[in-house]
Amino acid sequence: MIRNERLPNGLTLITERIPNVRSVSIGVWLKRGSRHEPPQFNGISHFIEHLVFKGTESRTAHEVALAMDRIGGQMDAFTTKEYTCFYARVLDEHLPTAVDLLSDIVLHPKFDPEEVERERRVVLEEIRMVEDTPDELLYDLFARHFYPRHPLGRPIQGTARGLRALSREHLLRFFRRVYRPENMLIAAAGNLRHPEVSALVRRGFGALEPGNNAQPRTRPPRPHFGVVRKAKRQLEQLHLLLAVPAFPESFAGRYTLYTLNAILGGAMSSRLFQKIREQRGLAYSVYSAVNGFMDCGFLMVYAATHPSRGAKVVELVLEELRALRETGPSAAELEVAKEHLKGSLMLSLEATSSRMSSLARQEIYFGRQFGLEEILRGIENVRREDVHALCQTLFRGKRLALAAVGRLDSFRVSPSRLLL
Repeated sequence: MIRNERLPNGLTLITERIPNVRSVSIGVWLKRGSRHEPPQFNGISHFIEHLVFKGTESRTAHEVALAMDRIGGQMDAFTTKEYTCFYARVLDEHLPTAVDLLSDIVLHPKFDPEEVERERRVVLEEIRMVEDTPDELLYDLFARHFYPRHPLGRPIQGTARGLRALSREHLLRFFRRVYRPENMLIAAAGNLRHPEVSALVRRGFGALEPGNNAQPRTRPPRPHFGVVRKAKRQLEQLHLLLAVPAFPESFAGRYTLYTLNAILGGAMSSRLFQKIREQRGLAYSVYSAVNGFMDCGFLMVYAATHPSRGAKVVELVLEELRALRETGPSAAELEVAKEHLKGSLMLSLEATSSRMSSLARQEIYFGRQFGLEEILRGIENVRREDVHALCQTLFRGKRLALAAVGRLDSFRVSPSRLLL
């Protein structure tokens, strides 16, 4: 059901036919994100992501929005550290309109000077909004501390000062250099037929000419440990993020890592959720997550608690990491975690948008597609001793990074305690 095609101009097209649905999700993925930006242009990828919706050579911003609303579809975009995506989800009969709109905004944005200045104000408000969103502020604070002087440590949306310095000419030069077929792939999933999608994509994107755009050189970061804090006295809670270096997205033992994460804090039955929320009542929100990039990654734990209980939450997290290092998970924990991963995977496959995103991410990070049976087999083959060995690798003799945002008066954690 999955087809992969390289168009004459170098653009990659991947489709997956799902005949028992009525929708199609299609995305134009640019294999460039904030880590690929020059330091002086931090935030330019995100700014351009906004601007392409503000009018093209043939449509105003209102006409773009109206065209999608007329067919009852959804169109949006997002920027990450390593890629940018423009996507639409429509009924299968409206796929030609979706491809036409996506090709128009991605290939022919007008960058009207008035719209550039108007949208600059919008993005500045978005940057200010991060200051009022504790978990986002916490993540940006952590990234700057954990990956200092590295592109992965910079905020995706840039800074207010940097955004004000971006001229229309900067935007145009960056757009013309980066938005080339060798940097793009198009992924689509749903009730479709590959030859028909290919014809639509060739019509919409076939005229895009390749550039002389070599892959940007990237270097893996050197993590920085210890404690970083930001006082926000108006907050009622203390927001905490602890992290330990882990592995790139393409790590061969990723299914073992996903299983470990589910056991630690990635599910309601996980150790951290049960101990910190259910048994102690110290936090409403507590979880762990895996973040992987091309050449590095980290395992993180997030919790929001009363400022007076922050040190206790950190202590309990460290206890669980050490316990997993010493004894590993139980057989029962392992089976629950594996079933949780398999169930979550199967549920996600019911959404064409998730299937489309999976196609693109697998191509970006692995250069190939993984069938459902292969993924399920990878999860099922994880053994208890595999998880224990991984815990010993991640949590033995390692330092942690800790970021804290909120009222800090009663929060005291010495960096010396963040040693496993």
